Amino acid sequence: MTIDVPTSRSDRSLPQLQPVSFIGANGQPTDVPTDGLRIPSDRTLLGLYQKMVQIRRFEAQVTHLTRQGRLATYPSAAGQEAIEVGATTALAPGDWLFPTYRDTAALLTRGVPVTEILSAFRGDWHCGFDPNEYHTSPAATPLATQTLHATGFAMAAKLKGEDACTLTFLGDGASSEGDTHEAFNFASVWQTPTVFVLANNQYAISTPLREQSNATMLADRAAGYGMPGLRVDGNDIAAVFAAVTAALERARAGEGPTLIECLTYRMESHTNSDDPTKYREAEEVEHWKQFDPIDRLEKHLRSAGVLNDERAAEITASAEELATSVRDAMNTEAKVDPSELFDYVYANPRANLVAQQAKLEAELAAAGRS
Repeated sequence: MTIDVPTSRSDRSLPQLQPVSFIGANGQPTDVPTDGLRIPSDRTLLGLYQKMVQIRRFEAQVTHLTRQGRLATYPSAAGQEAIEVGATTALAPGDWLFPTYRDTAALLTRGVPVTEILSAFRGDWHCGFDPNEYHTSPAATPLATQTLHATGFAMAAKLKGEDACTLTFLGDGASSEGDTHEAFNFASVWQTPTVFVLANNQYAISTPLREQSNATMLADRAAGYGMPGLRVDGNDIAAVFAAVTAALERARAGEGPTLIECLTYRMESHTNSDDPTKYREAEEVEHWKQFDPIDRLEKHLRSAGVLNDERAAEITASAEELATSVRDAMNTEAKVDPSELFDYVYANPRANLVAQQAKLEAELAAAGRS
């Protein structure tokens, strides 16, 4: 079964190519050319399946917490787990990840604890975790800024002679930003070890792809910068993992950056404050459900004999344990030190700021809260 590729408004665009895919929506091997990529072993795929199941349950739990007022606005990546899990798993421990606000699944895959990931959605002033500990940058909210960060970091690593690649995610909307094109050009000119993973989920908030770009394939943009570009089925985690693995191998060999367009669909709203029924039809969402990344991989693993009911139940139980830990953590009031308000404002605090801090501390002491 093949994915319906969105069409362009122009007949002048390049031909549409079926994305690289190993596993079809029915769980069976596809007959799509795989560009020489190596399919991961079923053992590797089983581990990826478990991570996706856990993250799908995590996403559902977080959505419930936002509705309960325990967390602020949250951008779900449900349906896009294959891209984030597959790409992030391909990274080496010494590589660096540069995520966006929607890439919570990538942070979980990278090993960042749930409490540290979600602290930002509770209003904490910091990103919630130490970037150096997980080789992961704080998630970027402004569109496309992370592409520049990933490129610059990779350039620095190259100059220092470090064996480190960078990987960054961006969406179809961010691909139209000027920062993205600057990053593509710089990365290609200086041959930085950078992998750009473009999650084409068909919408930039409420703007469909056909109104964002007149190109049929966003991966074609790579040619304009003199770097390889590849389009893969973003709902086939085997294809994502294989493509990113190959791109990282190129980067480590000094062959520069790669752009990988992952064709997928945003199953949920842009954030929990968005109403997607105002700009897309229910039939469209139903159509894309048949390409669900978890369902197709489960069919494949069962067919291959590496997943049975008992193992599936164990994986589901582990996902429930994760959801429970999220509930327990987020239903506990965060302990906030009011004095943190004055930290990191100035290297050398000004007199008025010192006076304000002293006044606050005096008031807290008088209230017995010092």
